[in-house]
Amino acid sequence: MRYDSIIEAIGNTPLVRIDPAVHGLRNIDLYAKLEMLNPFGSVKDRAAWNMARPGLAAAVERGASIVELSSGNTAKALAVIAAMHGVPFKSISNRMRVPEVKDLLLLLGAEIQELPGQTECLDPTNPEDPLTVIHRMLSESGSTYLHTDQYYNPRNADAHAASTGPEILADLDGRAPDWFIACVGTAGSSSGVARVLRAHDPQLKVVGLVAHKSDFIPGIRNIDEVHEVGLFDPATFDTIASVTADEALEGMLTLVRRCGMLAGPTGGAAYFGAVRHLRTVDAELTDRKSAVFIVCDRIESYMSYIRQRRPDLLGRPPRKNSVAGVTDQEVLAVTAVDPENAQKWLAQERPLVVDLRGPSAYAALHIEGSINIVDELFEELVQGGLPFSKAQPVLLACPVGEKSARYAALLTRLGHPDARSLAGGIIAWRDAGAPLVRE
Repeated sequence: MRYDSIIEAIGNTPLVRIDPAVHGLRNIDLYAKLEMLNPFGSVKDRAAWNMARPGLAAAVERGASIVELSSGNTAKALAVIAAMHGVPFKSISNRMRVPEVKDLLLLLGAEIQELPGQTECLDPTNPEDPLTVIHRMLSESGSTYLHTDQYYNPRNADAHAASTGPEILADLDGRAPDWFIACVGTAGSSSGVARVLRAHDPQLKVVGLVAHKSDFIPGIRNIDEVHEVGLFDPATFDTIASVTADEALEGMLTLVRRCGMLAGPTGGAAYFGAVRHLRTVDAELTDRKSAVFIVCDRIESYMSYIRQRRPDLLGRPPRKNSVAGVTDQEVLAVTAVDPENAQKWLAQERPLVVDLRGPSAYAALHIEGSINIVDELFEELVQGGLPFSKAQPVLLACPVGEKSARYAALLTRLGHPDARSLAGGIIAWRDAGAPLVRE
Protein backbone atom coordinates (compact mmCIF):
# COMPACT_ATOMS: atom_id res chain seq x y z
CA MET A 1 0.00 0.00 0.00
CA ARG A 2 1.27 3.43 -0.93
CA TYR A 3 0.10 6.69 0.67
CA ASP A 4 0.84 10.37 0.18
CA SER A 5 0.27 11.12 3.89
CA ILE A 6 0.32 9.16 7.13
CA ILE A 7 -3.25 10.43 7.69
CA GLU A 8 -4.38 8.12 4.86
CA ALA A 9 -3.17 5.15 6.90
CA ILE A 10 -5.80 5.74 9.59
CA GLY A 11 -8.36 2.94 9.61
CA ASN A 12 -8.64 -0.41 7.83
CA THR A 13 -7.22 -2.15 10.89
CA PRO A 14 -7.23 -5.96 11.04
CA LEU A 15 -10.00 -8.06 12.54
CA VAL A 16 -8.28 -11.09 14.08
CA ARG A 17 -9.97 -14.27 15.30
CA ILE A 18 -8.91 -15.36 18.78
CA ASP A 19 -7.97 -19.05 18.96
CA PRO A 20 -10.78 -20.92 20.79
CA ALA A 21 -8.08 -22.73 22.77
CA VAL A 22 -7.34 -19.37 24.42
CA HIS A 23 -10.83 -18.25 25.43
CA GLY A 24 -12.55 -21.64 25.75
CA LEU A 25 -15.81 -20.63 24.06
CA ARG A 26 -17.24 -23.60 22.16
CA ASN A 27 -19.93 -21.98 20.03
CA ILE A 28 -18.77 -18.38 19.60
CA ASP A 29 -16.09 -17.03 17.29
CA LEU A 30 -14.41 -14.13 19.10
CA TYR A 31 -12.69 -11.42 17.04
CA ALA A 32 -10.40 -8.56 18.07
CA LYS A 33 -10.52 -5.31 16.09
CA LEU A 34 -6.91 -4.13 16.33
CA GLU A 35 -7.27 -0.36 16.62
CA MET A 36 -3.84 -0.36 18.24
CA LEU A 37 -2.45 -0.59 14.70
CA ASN A 38 -3.65 2.86 13.65
CA PRO A 39 -0.62 5.04 12.79
CA PHE A 40 -0.65 7.10 15.99
CA GLY A 41 -1.31 4.02 18.09
CA SER A 42 -4.97 3.94 19.09
CA VAL A 43 -8.66 3.89 18.31
CA LYS A 44 -8.67 7.68 18.90
CA ASP A 45 -6.82 8.35 15.64
CA ARG A 46 -10.07 8.11 13.68
CA ALA A 47 -12.02 10.49 15.91
CA ALA A 48 -9.14 12.97 16.29
CA TRP A 49 -8.80 13.39 12.53
CA ASN A 50 -12.56 13.53 11.95
CA MET A 51 -13.01 16.19 14.64
CA ALA A 52 -10.04 18.34 13.63
CA ARG A 53 -10.39 18.12 9.84
CA PRO A 54 -13.31 20.55 9.23
CA GLY A 55 -11.69 23.48 11.04
CA LEU A 56 -8.05 22.73 10.36
CA ALA A 57 -7.53 24.92 7.29
CA ALA A 58 -9.12 27.92 9.02
CA ALA A 59 -7.03 27.23 12.15
CA VAL A 60 -3.84 27.27 10.08
CA GLU A 61 -4.89 30.50 8.35
CA ARG A 62 -5.67 32.43 11.53
CA GLY A 63 -2.89 30.91 13.66
CA ALA A 64 -5.26 29.12 16.03
CA SER A 65 -4.36 26.42 18.52
CA ILE A 66 -6.15 23.09 18.76
CA VAL A 67 -7.33 22.49 22.32
CA GLU A 68 -8.79 19.34 23.88
CA LEU A 69 -9.67 18.01 27.29
CA SER A 70 -7.58 14.85 27.19
CA SER A 71 -4.78 13.16 29.05
CA GLY A 72 -4.41 10.17 26.75
CA ASN A 73 -4.81 8.86 23.23
CA THR A 74 -6.95 11.68 21.82
CA ALA A 75 -4.31 14.16 22.91
CA LYS A 76 -1.56 12.07 21.31
CA ALA A 77 -3.35 11.86 17.97
CA LEU A 78 -4.26 15.56 17.96
CA ALA A 79 -0.70 16.52 18.89
CA VAL A 80 0.62 14.66 15.85
CA ILE A 81 -2.03 16.11 13.53
CA ALA A 82 -1.42 19.62 14.84
CA ALA A 83 2.35 19.32 14.46
CA MET A 84 1.99 18.05 10.88
CA HIS A 85 -0.05 21.13 9.98
CA GLY A 86 2.07 23.64 11.88
CA VAL A 87 -0.63 24.33 14.44
CA PRO A 88 -0.01 24.46 18.23
CA PHE A 89 -1.83 21.92 20.38
CA LYS A 90 -2.85 22.33 24.00
CA SER A 91 -3.99 19.41 26.16
CA ILE A 92 -6.04 20.42 29.19
CA SER A 93 -6.46 17.92 31.98
CA ASN A 94 -7.24 17.87 35.67
CA ARG A 95 -4.74 15.06 36.12
CA MET A 96 -2.33 13.18 33.87
CA ARG A 97 -2.01 9.82 35.55
CA VAL A 98 0.21 7.96 33.07
CA PRO A 99 3.75 9.44 32.99
CA GLU A 100 4.64 7.92 29.61
CA VAL A 101 1.72 9.69 27.95
CA LYS A 102 2.74 13.04 29.41
CA ASP A 103 6.33 12.57 28.25
CA LEU A 104 5.21 11.64 24.74
CA LEU A 105 2.93 14.68 24.51
CA LEU A 106 5.82 16.94 25.46
CA LEU A 107 8.03 15.21 22.90
CA LEU A 108 5.37 15.88 20.26
CA GLY A 109 5.47 19.58 21.12
CA ALA A 110 2.17 19.76 22.97
CA GLU A 111 1.44 22.32 25.66
CA ILE A 112 -0.05 20.70 28.77
CA GLN A 113 -2.26 22.69 31.10
CA GLU A 114 -3.16 20.83 34.28
CA LEU A 115 -6.06 22.26 36.23
CA PRO A 116 -7.31 21.85 39.78
CA GLY A 117 -10.18 19.47 39.08
CA GLN A 118 -12.02 18.29 42.18
CA THR A 119 -13.17 15.06 40.62
CA GLU A 120 -11.97 12.64 37.97
CA CYS A 121 -15.22 13.09 36.04
CA LEU A 122 -16.62 16.19 34.37
CA ASP A 123 -18.56 18.58 36.58
CA PRO A 124 -19.83 21.52 34.48
CA THR A 125 -21.33 23.14 37.61
CA ASN A 126 -17.84 23.58 39.07
CA PRO A 127 -16.21 26.84 37.85
CA GLU A 128 -12.76 25.21 38.02
CA ASP A 129 -13.69 22.00 36.20
CA PRO A 130 -11.54 21.45 33.08
CA LEU A 131 -14.55 21.35 30.76
CA THR A 132 -15.85 24.63 32.17
CA VAL A 133 -12.40 26.21 31.84
CA ILE A 134 -12.17 25.17 28.19
CA HIS A 135 -15.54 26.65 27.31
CA ARG A 136 -14.62 29.83 29.18
CA MET A 137 -11.42 30.08 27.13
CA LEU A 138 -13.36 29.64 23.90
CA SER A 139 -15.87 32.35 24.79
CA GLU A 140 -13.19 34.94 25.52
CA SER A 141 -12.99 37.91 23.17
CA GLY A 142 -10.44 37.25 20.43
CA SER A 143 -10.24 33.51 21.15
CA THR A 144 -8.25 31.67 18.51
CA TYR A 145 -8.85 28.09 19.59
CA LEU A 146 -10.10 25.12 17.60
CA HIS A 147 -11.83 23.01 20.25
CA THR A 148 -12.33 19.44 19.07
CA ASP A 149 -14.59 18.72 22.09
CA GLN A 150 -14.34 14.92 22.14
CA TYR A 151 -16.90 14.44 24.93
CA TYR A 152 -19.71 16.20 23.07
CA ASN A 153 -18.71 16.42 19.41
CA PRO A 154 -20.87 14.02 17.34
CA ARG A 155 -18.02 13.73 14.83
CA ASN A 156 -16.29 11.53 17.43
CA ALA A 157 -18.95 8.82 17.09
CA ASP A 158 -19.49 9.60 13.38
CA ALA A 159 -15.87 8.66 12.64
CA HIS A 160 -16.59 5.11 13.79
CA ALA A 161 -19.99 4.95 12.12
CA ALA A 162 -18.31 5.90 8.85
CA SER A 163 -15.31 3.58 9.06
CA THR A 164 -14.88 1.20 12.01
CA GLY A 165 -18.38 -0.26 11.87
CA PRO A 166 -18.42 -0.81 8.08
CA GLU A 167 -14.95 -2.39 8.27
CA ILE A 168 -16.22 -4.95 10.79
CA LEU A 169 -19.17 -5.77 8.53
CA ALA A 170 -16.90 -6.15 5.51
CA ASP A 171 -14.47 -8.43 7.35
CA LEU A 172 -17.36 -10.64 8.51
CA ASP A 173 -18.55 -11.02 4.90
CA GLY A 174 -21.36 -8.52 5.26
CA ARG A 175 -22.79 -9.96 8.47
CA ALA A 176 -22.97 -8.17 11.79
CA PRO A 177 -21.60 -10.04 14.80
CA ASP A 178 -24.09 -11.27 17.38
CA TRP A 179 -22.29 -9.32 20.14
CA PHE A 180 -20.24 -6.14 20.13
CA ILE A 181 -18.25 -5.52 23.31
CA ALA A 182 -16.62 -2.14 23.92
CA CYS A 183 -14.99 -0.27 26.78
CA VAL A 184 -16.63 3.10 27.39
CA GLY A 185 -14.48 6.23 27.61
CA THR A 186 -15.90 9.12 25.58
CA ALA A 187 -18.43 6.58 24.20
CA GLY A 188 -17.43 7.59 20.66
CA SER A 189 -16.27 4.22 19.33
CA SER A 190 -18.88 2.19 21.22
CA SER A 191 -21.85 4.30 20.08
CA GLY A 192 -20.59 4.86 16.52
CA VAL A 193 -19.88 1.20 15.82
CA ALA A 194 -23.06 0.04 17.57
CA ARG A 195 -25.14 2.41 15.42
CA VAL A 196 -23.93 0.79 12.20
CA LEU A 197 -23.99 -2.82 13.37
CA ARG A 198 -27.45 -2.52 14.92
CA ALA A 199 -28.83 -0.89 11.75
CA HIS A 200 -27.53 -3.92 9.85
CA ASP A 201 -28.90 -6.39 12.42
CA PRO A 202 -31.38 -5.14 15.06
CA GLN A 203 -30.77 -8.33 17.07
CA LEU A 204 -27.19 -7.25 17.84
CA LYS A 205 -26.35 -7.24 21.57
CA VAL A 206 -24.05 -4.43 22.74
CA VAL A 207 -22.07 -4.81 25.96
CA GLY A 208 -20.51 -1.68 27.46
CA LEU A 209 -17.61 -2.13 29.86
CA VAL A 210 -16.71 0.40 32.54
CA ALA A 211 -14.11 0.43 35.29
CA HIS A 212 -15.00 -0.91 38.71
CA LYS A 213 -15.75 1.81 41.24
CA SER A 214 -12.58 3.44 42.62
CA ASP A 215 -10.44 1.46 40.14
CA PHE A 216 -8.42 3.27 37.49
CA ILE A 217 -8.05 1.70 34.06
CA PRO A 218 -6.53 4.09 31.47
CA GLY A 219 -9.08 5.18 28.90
CA ILE A 220 -12.15 3.80 30.70
CA ARG A 221 -14.60 5.62 32.93
CA ASN A 222 -16.29 4.06 35.91
CA ILE A 223 -20.06 3.72 36.16
CA ASP A 224 -20.47 7.07 37.94
CA GLU A 225 -18.21 9.00 35.59
CA VAL A 226 -19.66 7.66 32.35
CA HIS A 227 -22.99 9.41 32.86
CA GLU A 228 -21.15 12.75 32.74
CA VAL A 229 -20.05 12.15 29.13
CA GLY A 230 -22.20 13.92 26.55
CA LEU A 231 -21.95 11.14 23.95
CA PHE A 232 -22.96 8.40 26.37
CA ASP A 233 -26.49 7.10 25.77
CA PRO A 234 -27.61 4.19 27.98
CA ALA A 235 -29.97 3.09 25.19
CA THR A 236 -26.93 2.12 23.09
CA PHE A 237 -26.12 -0.74 25.43
CA ASP A 238 -28.01 -3.90 26.27
CA THR A 239 -25.69 -4.51 29.19
CA ILE A 240 -23.29 -2.39 31.23
CA ALA A 241 -20.71 -4.35 33.24
CA SER A 242 -17.66 -3.34 35.27
CA VAL A 243 -14.12 -4.66 35.08
CA THR A 244 -11.49 -4.31 37.81
CA ALA A 245 -7.93 -3.17 37.16
CA ASP A 246 -6.69 -6.67 38.07
CA GLU A 247 -9.07 -8.23 35.55
CA ALA A 248 -7.94 -5.77 32.86
CA LEU A 249 -4.31 -6.75 33.46
CA GLU A 250 -5.18 -10.46 33.36
CA GLY A 251 -6.94 -9.95 30.03
CA MET A 252 -4.00 -7.93 28.76
CA LEU A 253 -1.60 -10.74 29.68
CA THR A 254 -3.69 -13.22 27.73
CA LEU A 255 -3.68 -11.04 24.62
CA VAL A 256 0.04 -10.33 24.89
CA ARG A 257 1.34 -13.78 25.78
CA ARG A 258 -1.11 -16.12 24.07
CA CYS A 259 -2.34 -14.09 21.11
CA GLY A 260 0.72 -12.00 20.25
CA MET A 261 -1.30 -8.78 20.49
CA LEU A 262 0.65 -6.06 22.30
CA ALA A 263 -2.51 -4.64 23.82
CA GLY A 264 -2.75 -2.14 26.65
CA PRO A 265 -4.91 -2.49 29.77
CA THR A 266 -8.03 -1.19 27.98
CA GLY A 267 -7.80 -3.96 25.39
CA GLY A 268 -7.26 -6.40 28.25
CA ALA A 269 -10.41 -5.14 29.94
CA ALA A 270 -12.36 -5.55 26.70
CA TYR A 271 -11.13 -9.12 26.25
CA PHE A 272 -11.75 -10.11 29.87
CA GLY A 273 -15.22 -8.56 29.91
CA ALA A 274 -16.11 -10.13 26.56
CA VAL A 275 -15.14 -13.65 27.58
CA ARG A 276 -16.81 -13.35 30.98
CA HIS A 277 -20.08 -12.20 29.40
CA LEU A 278 -20.04 -14.70 26.54
CA ARG A 279 -19.41 -17.66 28.82
CA THR A 280 -22.82 -17.10 30.38
CA VAL A 281 -24.55 -17.87 27.07
CA ASP A 282 -22.06 -20.10 25.24
CA ALA A 283 -23.21 -23.46 26.61
CA GLU A 284 -26.85 -22.81 25.69
CA LEU A 285 -26.19 -22.11 21.99
CA THR A 286 -27.13 -24.60 19.31
CA ASP A 287 -25.68 -22.74 16.30
CA ARG A 288 -22.50 -20.80 15.63
CA LYS A 289 -22.35 -17.15 16.77
CA SER A 290 -19.73 -14.38 16.62
CA ALA A 291 -18.57 -11.50 18.79
CA VAL A 292 -16.21 -8.54 18.29
CA PHE A 293 -14.29 -6.45 20.82
CA ILE A 294 -11.90 -3.54 20.30
CA VAL A 295 -8.23 -3.49 21.24
CA CYS A 296 -7.87 0.25 21.79
CA ASP A 297 -4.13 0.81 22.08
CA ARG A 298 -0.69 -0.64 22.76
CA ILE A 299 1.05 -1.77 25.93
CA GLU A 300 4.21 0.33 25.72
CA SER A 301 2.62 3.49 27.10
CA TYR A 302 1.53 1.76 30.30
CA MET A 303 4.66 0.20 31.77
CA SER A 304 4.57 2.43 34.86
CA TYR A 305 0.90 1.55 35.38
CA ILE A 306 1.77 -2.15 35.17
CA ARG A 307 4.82 -1.73 37.40
CA GLN A 308 2.75 -0.09 40.11
CA ARG A 309 -0.05 -2.67 40.11
CA ARG A 310 1.74 -5.89 39.13
CA PRO A 311 5.47 -5.54 39.83
CA ASP A 312 5.72 -9.34 39.79
CA LEU A 313 5.17 -9.26 36.03
CA LEU A 314 8.41 -7.32 35.70
CA GLY A 315 10.42 -9.58 37.99
CA ARG A 316 10.01 -7.39 41.07
CA PRO A 317 8.71 -8.38 44.50
CA PRO A 318 5.00 -7.69 45.17
CA ARG A 319 4.31 -4.38 46.88
CA LYS A 320 3.39 -4.91 50.48
CA ASN A 321 0.75 -2.73 52.11
CA SER A 322 -0.71 -1.87 48.69
CA VAL A 323 -4.15 -0.35 48.33
CA ALA A 324 -4.64 -2.59 45.29
CA GLY A 325 -4.77 -5.56 47.67
CA VAL A 326 -7.61 -4.14 49.78
CA THR A 327 -10.78 -6.21 49.45
CA ASP A 328 -14.30 -4.89 48.95
CA GLN A 329 -15.25 -6.41 52.31
CA GLU A 330 -12.54 -4.37 54.03
CA VAL A 331 -13.81 -1.22 52.30
CA LEU A 332 -17.39 -1.90 53.39
CA ALA A 333 -16.20 -2.24 56.99
CA VAL A 334 -14.70 1.27 56.97
CA THR A 335 -16.54 4.00 58.87
CA ALA A 336 -17.66 6.55 56.29
CA VAL A 337 -18.57 9.86 57.92
CA ASP A 338 -20.97 12.25 56.17
CA PRO A 339 -20.10 15.97 56.12
CA GLU A 340 -22.43 16.88 59.01
CA ASN A 341 -21.05 14.23 61.37
CA ALA A 342 -17.51 14.85 60.14
CA GLN A 343 -17.77 18.48 61.24
CA LYS A 344 -18.95 17.38 64.69
CA TRP A 345 -16.10 14.86 64.93
CA LEU A 346 -13.58 17.51 63.90
CA ALA A 347 -14.84 19.87 66.59
CA GLN A 348 -14.89 17.25 69.35
CA GLU A 349 -11.85 15.02 68.74
CA ARG A 350 -9.74 16.98 66.24
CA PRO A 351 -8.69 14.06 64.01
CA LEU A 352 -5.91 14.50 61.49
CA VAL A 353 -7.52 15.28 58.11
CA VAL A 354 -5.54 13.97 55.13
CA ASP A 355 -6.58 15.29 51.70
CA LEU A 356 -5.53 12.79 49.01
CA ARG A 357 -6.19 15.04 45.99
CA GLY A 358 -3.59 16.66 43.79
CA PRO A 359 -1.83 19.81 45.02
CA SER A 360 -3.68 22.13 42.63
CA ALA A 361 -7.08 20.91 43.77
CA TYR A 362 -5.98 21.17 47.40
CA ALA A 363 -4.68 24.70 46.89
CA ALA A 364 -7.97 25.75 45.28
CA LEU A 365 -10.22 24.58 48.13
CA HIS A 366 -9.67 22.32 51.13
CA ILE A 367 -10.85 21.63 54.67
CA GLU A 368 -9.18 24.02 57.08
CA GLY A 369 -6.34 22.38 59.01
CA SER A 370 -6.06 19.42 56.63
CA ILE A 371 -2.76 18.25 55.21
CA ASN A 372 -2.22 17.34 51.58
CA ILE A 373 -0.65 13.98 50.70
CA VAL A 374 -1.37 12.97 47.09
CA ASP A 375 -2.75 9.43 46.93
CA GLU A 376 0.25 7.96 45.07
CA LEU A 377 2.63 9.45 47.68
CA PHE A 378 0.38 8.23 50.48
CA GLU A 379 0.67 4.67 49.18
CA GLU A 380 4.45 5.03 49.17
CA LEU A 381 4.33 6.19 52.80
CA VAL A 382 2.37 3.16 53.99
CA GLN A 383 4.86 0.78 52.40
CA GLY A 384 6.89 1.17 55.58
CA GLY A 385 3.91 0.72 57.90
CA LEU A 386 1.59 3.15 59.60
CA PRO A 387 2.64 6.75 58.88
CA PHE A 388 0.63 8.11 61.85
CA SER A 389 0.45 7.43 65.55
CA LYS A 390 -2.29 5.00 66.56
CA ALA A 391 -3.33 7.55 69.14
CA GLN A 392 -4.22 10.05 66.40
CA PRO A 393 -7.65 9.54 64.73
CA VAL A 394 -7.49 10.05 60.94
CA LEU A 395 -10.08 11.30 58.47
CA LEU A 396 -9.17 10.69 54.82
CA ALA A 397 -10.71 12.75 52.02
CA CYS A 398 -10.62 12.40 48.23
CA PRO A 399 -12.80 13.84 45.44
CA VAL A 400 -15.83 11.54 45.83
CA GLY A 401 -15.05 9.35 48.84
CA GLU A 402 -14.20 6.09 47.10
CA LYS A 403 -10.42 6.14 47.09
CA SER A 404 -10.30 7.50 50.65
CA ALA A 405 -12.38 4.52 51.80
CA ARG A 406 -9.82 2.12 50.33
CA TYR A 407 -6.94 3.92 52.03
CA ALA A 408 -8.85 3.97 55.32
CA ALA A 409 -9.31 0.21 54.94
CA LEU A 410 -5.57 -0.17 54.35
CA LEU A 411 -4.75 1.82 57.49
CA THR A 412 -7.21 -0.35 59.43
CA ARG A 413 -5.51 -3.49 58.12
CA LEU A 414 -2.17 -2.09 59.30
CA GLY A 415 -3.57 -1.71 62.82
CA HIS A 416 -4.83 1.85 63.02
CA PRO A 417 -7.78 1.84 65.46
CA ASP A 418 -9.69 4.84 64.07
CA ALA A 419 -9.22 5.61 60.36
CA ARG A 420 -12.35 6.95 58.67
CA SER A 421 -13.33 8.16 55.21
CA LEU A 422 -15.26 11.33 54.32
CA ALA A 423 -18.42 10.00 52.66
CA GLY A 424 -18.92 11.60 49.26
CA GLY A 425 -15.52 13.25 49.49
CA ILE A 426 -14.75 16.92 49.05
CA ILE A 427 -17.58 17.18 46.52
CA ALA A 428 -20.15 16.17 49.17
CA TRP A 429 -18.50 18.48 51.72
CA ARG A 430 -18.73 21.38 49.28
CA ASP A 431 -22.32 20.58 48.28
CA ALA A 432 -23.33 20.41 51.97
CA GLY A 433 -22.14 23.99 52.41
CA ALA A 434 -19.38 22.95 54.83
CA PRO A 435 -16.52 25.47 55.04
CA LEU A 436 -13.58 25.26 52.63
CA VAL A 437 -10.54 27.50 52.53
CA ARG A 438 -7.97 28.41 49.88
CA GLU A 439 -4.24 28.03 50.32
